[in-house]
Amino acid sequence: MSDYILELKGITKIFPGVKALNNVQFQLKKGEVHALMGENGAGKSTFIKVITGVHKAEEGEMFLEGKKVDFKGPKDAQAAGIAAVYQHPTSYPDLTVAENIFMGHEIVKNGMIQWREMNKQATALLEQLDADFKSTDEMGALSVAQQQMVEIAKALSTNAKIIILDEPTAALTKNESEKLYKIVDKLKENQVSIIFISHRFEDMYRLATRVTVFRDSQYIGSYDVDGITNADLIKAMVGREISDLFPKPDVQLGDEVLRVEKLSRTGFYKDVSFSVRAGEIVGLTGLVGAGRTEVVESVCGITRPDSGKVYLEGKPVHIKKPIDAMKKGIILLPEDRQKQGLIMSWGLGQNVTLPTMGKYAKCGFNDNKKERDLAKQLLEEVDTKAVTIFDPASSLSGGNQQKVVVAKALSQEMKVVIMDEPTKGVDVGAKAEIYQIMGNLAKQGYGIVLISSEMPEILGMSDRIVIMCNGKVTGELNKDEATQEGILELAMEKSK
Repeated sequence: MSDYILELKGITKIFPGVKALNNVQFQLKKGEVHALMGENGAGKSTFIKVITGVHKAEEGEMFLEGKKVDFKGPKDAQAAGIAAVYQHPTSYPDLTVAENIFMGHEIVKNGMIQWREMNKQATALLEQLDADFKSTDEMGALSVAQQQMVEIAKALSTNAKIIILDEPTAALTKNESEKLYKIVDKLKENQVSIIFISHRFEDMYRLATRVTVFRDSQYIGSYDVDGITNADLIKAMVGREISDLFPKPDVQLGDEVLRVEKLSRTGFYKDVSFSVRAGEIVGLTGLVGAGRTEVVESVCGITRPDSGKVYLEGKPVHIKKPIDAMKKGIILLPEDRQKQGLIMSWGLGQNVTLPTMGKYAKCGFNDNKKERDLAKQLLEEVDTKAVTIFDPASSLSGGNQQKVVVAKALSQEMKVVIMDEPTKGVDVGAKAEIYQIMGNLAKQGYGIVLISSEMPEILGMSDRIVIMCNGKVTGELNKDEATQEGILELAMEKSK
């Protein structure tokens, strides 16, 4: 009898011109939560597709409960008790929760779909997961966290013994992540085996007993979570030591470049005030829903505040639209880079020069060479890893997409750069590179507002930290006095 419910040996997967997996291995025990980590492009997604029967490996063997298996497609994997829940759930928004759970394996009797029985079983599965919605609710009305819960219920409805969770916390709030942790704990108690893919160390420490690392399509090693340090794990993932993950440079701060004074918008935030000096990184933090993004959207003209003033270099400015902010040198790098920061089907060069397109137009025609040269220069400046400037933005990893957004900002005349969750969903190596870029911008004298929910990021990169809760500023700390406990205390303070 094998010690493992799932074991893979010597798996190699080749796409035209690319070895996506090179002789990798993996072992999963019954009832174990096993983390799988690595940078974007390390081979994790391809590996999961081999396990779930989407891809067939050219070399290697896979064993399920000690028996060799050879899946011809996803249905074979599902029949064998393997299910995957992805970061962005693929669902049918106009159908009910129960219909989504049983999609593809409906309960049929005498040629008739048994709707009542499906609703009954779906309700039982949702109760098992402590869901706060009904099996008859429409899928499209649910949050991302609730949709993931439906996907887990769907996996359980197929009697899955192994569930793969692919970056499940990337789009979740802290409270939603805690709920997911409890669900995983429950699954583990019921002897379901979990492969948990994540970029977040806190996920691994909270849930997993072992972690396997892939790098550059190869297996690097498997480690007991209790016996590996952050530094060792980072080195395994990126192939080098990142001795200073937060390379905040010492910068001689200049004059005030931005001041927000008693800004209010009914229902969103009230009497918010803070300032930023040239070369300074001001962290703006708080729990999700504190009003951080809403404030900077008003500063940038995306929404209109009801009252308050914004000053740029000591002078009041009236920003009614985003274009006004851009012309004055206030640039926002939005949290959702794919929907708000980039046109995913466009080439990298086009994305970079989009805000300054008018500079290269003569008599209605673009000077394409000048435009291309600038785009190439700026993409190289932020070390974007791409083949050409004509590659579509959709072809890049999350970290490289973020670099393109930064390059796009650099194409404009800037005074203040507002970065909203700049490292969300990117791996540890790309994070270090983004922090380096942030530090370089500070050295060049730009004022930076860093919005982040990640405490190490806020503590590591900020000169000063402004904390918000329930739409109000509840405190301001300089980098020498700031602690995680102190920030959390202010972030959780109840409005009086």
